[in-house]
Amino acid sequence: MRKFFGEFKTFIARGNVLDMAVGVVIGGAFSAIVTALVNILLSVCTWAVPGGLKGLVTVLPAANDMQRGMNESIGLGQSFEASKLHDLGIALAQANYKEQIEADANYLLNNPNLIESSKATILTKYTLHGTTYTYNLSAVIDWGTFINAIISFLIVAFVLFLIIKAFNKLKEAQEKAKAKVEAKIKKDSVENTEAEPEAAAE
Repeated sequence: MRKFFGEFKTFIARGNVLDMAVGVVIGGAFSAIVTALVNILLSVCTWAVPGGLKGLVTVLPAANDMQRGMNESIGLGQSFEASKLHDLGIALAQANYKEQIEADANYLLNNPNLIESSKATILTKYTLHGTTYTYNLSAVIDWGTFINAIISFLIVAFVLFLIIKAFNKLKEAQEKAKAKVEAKIKKDSVENTEAEPEAAAE
């Protein structure tokens, strides 16, 4: 056990392991900065798009009845505008409690929680993309997520390019300074070597 912990101590104390740990921490912080920057750029670039970048989706035509929506006859098809949620909640409640409403015209007015319950049911089967709800079983192409990934990649690549360029420039300057010092040392060494025979001759 002592040997095992000794090897572990040696491993964890290695410079490259510590460098890797620092890199992971800095990478996490850098990722947060990039995410914030991407969100700012996307907000500026897509402020005129209804629902922003998240609203850029394409709902593919239904391939079967399961993808058509909850109830097309009342407007709950593959997608609907978020502003219509309350009206659709009423329509669903009217469809679900048709017999009770026929017996009592004020049934929904006397039981407003039924409308809220219907709206909650709708929200479990639809996902909001910008200002549009899409049916969960429908095939959706999420262009917004794709564009977001591309912009994030370009920003990360550009920032890394700047960092590497700055690092290479600094390294080049260090190598030039090192070469200059070595050249001076070599020159001084040659001058001292030449001076020694002259001093001996005197």
